[in-house]
Amino acid sequence: MRIFKRILLAILALGLVGILVIAGFYWAVKDDLPSVADIRDVRLQTPMQVYAKSGELISQFGEMRRIPLTLDEMPQQMIDAILATEDNRFYEHFGIDPIGVARAFFGLVTTGEIQGGGSTITMQLARNVYLSFEQRFIRKVKEAFITLRIEQELSKDEILELYLNKIAFGQRAYGVGAAAQVYYGKPLKDLTLAQIATIAGLPKAPSTLNPISNPARSKERRRVVLLRMLDEKKISREQFEEAANAPVTARYHGAQIAMSAPYLAEMVRQEMVDRFGEDEAYNGGYRVYTTVNAHMQIAAQQAVMNNLHLYDERHGYRGPVAWLWGKPKDGKKPQQQPATLALTSENQAWQPQQINDYLANQPVIGMTVPAVVTKLGEDSAQLIIKGGEQAALSFANVRWAREYLNEDRQGAAPQTIADVLQAGQHILVRKTDNGWRLAQVPEPSSALVSLNPKDGAVDAIVGGYSFALSQYNRAVQAERQVGSNIKPFLYSAAFDNGFTLASLVNDAPINQWNPGTGVAWRPKNSPDVYEGPMRLRKALAKSKNVVSVRLIRAVGVDTVAEHLQKFGLSPDAIPHNESLSLGSMSMTPMQVARGYAVLANGGHLVNPYFIERVENSDGEVIYEAQPAVACASCADDPSRVTQAPQVISEQNAFLVKQAMNSAVWGGGSWAHKTGWNGTAWRIQRSKPLINNVGRNIAGKTGTTNDVKDTWFSGFTTGIVTSVWVGFDNVERQLGHSSMHPDLDRDEQPISGGEAGAKTALPAWIDFMAEATAYTENNGFDVPPGVSSVRIDLDTGKLSKNNDYSSRFEYFLIGTEPKEFAESNSAPVVFDDEEDGSIF
Repeated sequence: MRIFKRILLAILALGLVGILVIAGFYWAVKDDLPSVADIRDVRLQTPMQVYAKSGELISQFGEMRRIPLTLDEMPQQMIDAILATEDNRFYEHFGIDPIGVARAFFGLVTTGEIQGGGSTITMQLARNVYLSFEQRFIRKVKEAFITLRIEQELSKDEILELYLNKIAFGQRAYGVGAAAQVYYGKPLKDLTLAQIATIAGLPKAPSTLNPISNPARSKERRRVVLLRMLDEKKISREQFEEAANAPVTARYHGAQIAMSAPYLAEMVRQEMVDRFGEDEAYNGGYRVYTTVNAHMQIAAQQAVMNNLHLYDERHGYRGPVAWLWGKPKDGKKPQQQPATLALTSENQAWQPQQINDYLANQPVIGMTVPAVVTKLGEDSAQLIIKGGEQAALSFANVRWAREYLNEDRQGAAPQTIADVLQAGQHILVRKTDNGWRLAQVPEPSSALVSLNPKDGAVDAIVGGYSFALSQYNRAVQAERQVGSNIKPFLYSAAFDNGFTLASLVNDAPINQWNPGTGVAWRPKNSPDVYEGPMRLRKALAKSKNVVSVRLIRAVGVDTVAEHLQKFGLSPDAIPHNESLSLGSMSMTPMQVARGYAVLANGGHLVNPYFIERVENSDGEVIYEAQPAVACASCADDPSRVTQAPQVISEQNAFLVKQAMNSAVWGGGSWAHKTGWNGTAWRIQRSKPLINNVGRNIAGKTGTTNDVKDTWFSGFTTGIVTSVWVGFDNVERQLGHSSMHPDLDRDEQPISGGEAGAKTALPAWIDFMAEATAYTENNGFDVPPGVSSVRIDLDTGKLSKNNDYSSRFEYFLIGTEPKEFAESNSAPVVFDDEEDGSIF
């Protein structure tokens, strides 16, 4: 009995010591343990995703790839594989495996280091969520207490679901949903048993057992997982054999981007970081829905890239990227510095595998794909294209390639394909409707911005040819001289200061002596043609520079500068001199589009925006745009919507719109030899665009004097778009191109000097032909306060004729001409013979 009492006392003493030890450990680590609320609100660090308005994924930002799934959304085989491999008694134990803990304690006693243990799913979750992976005893103590608390607060299913969404699987994939996408490019539910077993084997060592970097070890680990599933009777012997012998099919898959819009995505990323901070923005699981229409965005990107390739082709071919074998013909060297000049020691032709290995390391930039010429025929070249495709490049898709000499000169047209290509050349090609076409990365840059003029929502935005080539977003960052794109704002000021569409201004040369500089200022038209007295409708449509100079003199530079501020322009950016009339001011394409939206929507200044709403990881809307809307009737019910400020009158906007409409459709009578075209007459050739909107199009070209910047900006009632083309190097001019003697009109619709009508307008047309199918486009309705009377085309006075010599013209009520044109009456023409002007 005495021995029994001593044993009992010893057990009680040891138990008390154990309790005190546990209590001591708890006291030592209690401040580091998560609260009950923290445990029940474990946050999955999910990346920020950016979507188009209609739900297409544009981009994903964040270090961790994660696709959260509920337990019900996970295949049972995945659950079985994880449990069989990681913790087959998961639903039976209380969170801690006594055997594992004993093993860890024994390792500590014998080696002085933690060797392993704590292998239950709950303990792995505790370590993964709250602790580091360092092998220290105190960490194991914390892990045990956290495990017990997790088991108290969460059900087994909740623990397992959290584990399967939280655990790392390598390649920055966290959770089984992301792992399925990263390794196999498809949803978890679509994986085979072999693929499921591969993923289930990764938590033990995601790096060393990775099927991409170490397929052999991954296959061995997959077999272990399958054996454990077989032992647990979760699969049959036949299923085991089939899955164990399956090939390793894993390869890296990026996020499932449905529509690439990198410039827009970067704008969203920066906006979200500014709002929430970098860590929160990247890992908070936000879903950002933009205002862009996916169809319009794709059309915008295609239009910009195609247009730059057309420019580059008419200015000539700069040569191959590199020679891989063979000597350059006639001693010529590549026009471009080669990215790699890799000659074999024997200078022999490369084998297909060598070529494929080389091409695998060459970048795809925009529409251009690297290829190698392997053989020349009489009228085609044989290529190996990146990715292994073997294709023929016809001479029809090469004959554009006259030698590039400079921006203004091109060499002779090639007569055979051998005049352009040689075997062994690394070249670039692009895919067209007519097959592969010889290409080069365009040297100029371009930008496009398209807005909904009603509320400023960005419908499409392109900041350059390729985001991979340059992250500089020219749509919102590049302030370039706008040239004649400024003129609609100037005419708006004129209509507010006594001028009408029928006012005559003298289109004649100006020669103004400046005694201060000793130099005469001689602004010129482009082309350098002068037509004498001209109605303002026609002057804007034909973009007469000297008429704009006379208008700014008549209205006053300061008055015009103040009026321009109404279009959202900063007063500090507006030059207070007469060069303003010729577009010396610098603006971004976004600023131009915003200003033109005022004209399109009836005089309201809207604020461009590109984020429609933001949802958190639970799908709750935490931000939704509330844009001010261009709506004249909204003032009657301000609770319904915020009204955008009316900065110019609806009537003023209508009159400017009319003159811009004539830039497209011209005027006069071609049958009576009085017909004329505006600078945007090429729009008339676009049947798809005309089918969508009829004649309800208004626009304006823009070209700087030295042709360093070219523009076209225009609108319908439902969409306003501005396109810019130029070199990033502001010293470079866009130059000239000569007519190619061997190309027909469809292949080379443009030659001569570059200009807004030739260089920027084609991209605008291509985009708008697609975009207007997705917008509401109504007619240019005549607003109240505007009358229409028949005028004489020569004098701008009232006309009694009903023929080609007259037309109906719009006027603000009260500004209509009061006199009829008579055969012997002289027209009233504004000129400014002061200051030494010559007419």
